[in-house]
Amino acid sequence: MTSLELRADPADLTAALVDVFSVSGQEAELADAVEAALREQAPHLEVIRNGDAVLARTNLGRASRIVLAGHLDTVPLNDNLPSRRSGTGDEETLHGLGSVDMKGGDAVFLHLAATLVEPKHDITFVFYDNEEVEAVKNGLGRIERELPEWLVGDLAIVGEPSNGVIEAGCQGTLRVEVRKSGTRAHTARAWMGENAIHALSEPLRRLAEYSPRVVDIDGLTYREGLQATNISGGVAGNVVPDAAVLTVNHRFAPDRSPAQAEAHVREVFDGHDVSLVDMSPGALPGLSAPAAAELVTAAGGRAAAKLGWTDVARFAALGMPAVNFGPGNPTLAHTQQENVRLAEIRQVTDVLRKFLG
Repeated sequence: MTSLELRADPADLTAALVDVFSVSGQEAELADAVEAALREQAPHLEVIRNGDAVLARTNLGRASRIVLAGHLDTVPLNDNLPSRRSGTGDEETLHGLGSVDMKGGDAVFLHLAATLVEPKHDITFVFYDNEEVEAVKNGLGRIERELPEWLVGDLAIVGEPSNGVIEAGCQGTLRVEVRKSGTRAHTARAWMGENAIHALSEPLRRLAEYSPRVVDIDGLTYREGLQATNISGGVAGNVVPDAAVLTVNHRFAPDRSPAQAEAHVREVFDGHDVSLVDMSPGALPGLSAPAAAELVTAAGGRAAAKLGWTDVARFAALGMPAVNFGPGNPTLAHTQQENVRLAEIRQVTDVLRKFLG
C-alpha cells in the first residue's frame, strides 16, 4: 500500500498524493493510504472511514470547531501522471493530475492534521470521494445522511484552488430549457411549415440584450451571468424543423434564493415555454462570523467572491459560514496542464497554521 509522510514538507506530500491514481469512483487506494497515515501519524485524532471517505477530528472541548474539507478524487487521466517538477526557488512548480484540483489542498490539511496537536479550535478533517461527478454520488452528501454530526462546526474551509486567496461563499447555478415548436415542411415549400429554430430568435435576442447584476455582499463583488450554452433541433437537411430547444445557464449571486433566481429567469423569458433542468443554491460569504473574520485576518485581510459553485454551498445549507481556500489557479483545474507553485502550497499551510494553532 502507498505510504504517505504527513509531517513532510506539504509540497512533497502533494507530489505523493498526485502520484496515487484516484479518478472519481476509484479513490480506494488513496483513501486507504490517507486512513493508514492518519491512524499511525496522528494518534491525537479520532479517525473513521465512510466508504472511500476518511474523517478525523480533535475532541479537545474547544469553544469553536473548524471543518476542513477536501475531495480525494480527480477528473480522468489526460497523459498527466506521474507528477513532475519544474523551475527553482519561489517559481518551483509541481505538474500533474489533481495538483490543482485539489491534492494541494488535501496535502495542506493532512500536514496540519498530523502536526497540530493542540489547536486553539477543535478541528474536523473530511477527505471525501466523488466530488468531480454528478452530485448524487458526492461523498459529502453520503456523510451528511449517515454521519451528520461530523459536518457540524462554526466555519467550513473547503480546500478548492483559490490562488491562495480566501474566496468566500459561492454563486448559485441553474439551467433551464426554452422550448419552441413548429410545423414540419419540405424546405422547398418552407412557407407551408413553421420553423422552430427560427422561433428561438426572440429568446436569443433577450439574452443578447440582457444586463447581468453586479452585487456587493460583505464588501465582495459577485457578477451574475445568463448565457445560452446549447441549441438543439432539426430533422434533416431538407426539412423545416418542428422542435428546438435552447439551454440557458444562470449564475446568480447568493443574496437570491433558488426560487427567486428561477422566478427571475422565467421573467426574462416571459411568454415562452421554460422548464427547469437543475439547480444548486449559492452560499453567502458569512465573513462577519467570528471564526471567518479571524481567518481573513490571518490571511492578511484579503478575501474575494467565489463566482463558481463549490461544496461550500453544502456547508452553508447546514447553517455555517464557508469559504474556499487552497493553493493553485482554478483556471487550470481539469486541464492537462494542471500545475501549482510549491511556494503557494506552503503559504496556505502557514496561514492555516496561524489561524488554527
